[in-house]
Amino acid sequence: MSAIVASDLDRTLIYSAAALGLSMPDAEAPRLLCVETYQHKPLSYMTETAAGLLAELAGSTTFVPTTTRTREQYGRIHLPGPPPEFAICANGGHLLVRGESDPDWQRTVAGRLASDCAPLDEIRAHLVRSADPAWLLKERVAEDLFAYLVVERPLLPDTWVKDLTDWADERGWTVSLQGRKIYAVPKPLTKSAAVAEVARRTGAGEVLAAGDSLLDADLLLAADRGWRPGHGELADSGWQAPHVIALEERGAAAGEEIVRAFLRGVAAPPRAG
Repeated sequence: MSAIVASDLDRTLIYSAAALGLSMPDAEAPRLLCVETYQHKPLSYMTETAAGLLAELAGSTTFVPTTTRTREQYGRIHLPGPPPEFAICANGGHLLVRGESDPDWQRTVAGRLASDCAPLDEIRAHLVRSADPAWLLKERVAEDLFAYLVVERPLLPDTWVKDLTDWADERGWTVSLQGRKIYAVPKPLTKSAAVAEVARRTGAGEVLAAGDSLLDADLLLAADRGWRPGHGELADSGWQAPHVIALEERGAAAGEEIVRAFLRGVAAPPRAG
């Protein structure tokens, strides 16, 4: 039975210098491959071992990068292996087919957002109005689909995210805190819906998935088998599901283990039940 592999990128497969989690002595640290530069500086990395394994995986099955990044942000990443035929950006808002956003999928998403949740302008206005300039660094809209704030995390009040979550939930939106970013995303805008469309188009009988944040929970729940690292929003909250393996590894070591798990999963038939 054919399978597709859908994986979150940041803090799941690729890591900034701050997120690498290299706790071993310097002389024992793994060799790293830079997979993204930003403003002429290296930004994101994989271990060389993980990079080699990912190239093997991408060459043997349908590998679908599945990210909340915008298309422009995704375009900065250069993963090892052949260019993916499919990729998912903007948390499911754009389905890229050989690098181009699929217009039929864009129309589908727009219809769901128009009917099922409050408009972006209302959410954005509330974010800007309720945020304190003392800890707000940036405010952004991504692809005209969702909004996010970049904050000074140590100064963020303990209850602010929870209060925002409750307010947004009543309006059909989800809130996710990831590092210094606070995302507000429409509930109909999901990675799982876009992955299901890829599975339909490819005729895949099984979906393997991985992710670390609240915005990956729907992807993991919809997958046949999944993995989450020992760090991140899901790990911190104790999130779990029967078919999702909670790894102990953290940082870049978790990324390496996730790609190993994908390779084993593609090679092994799914367990009954």
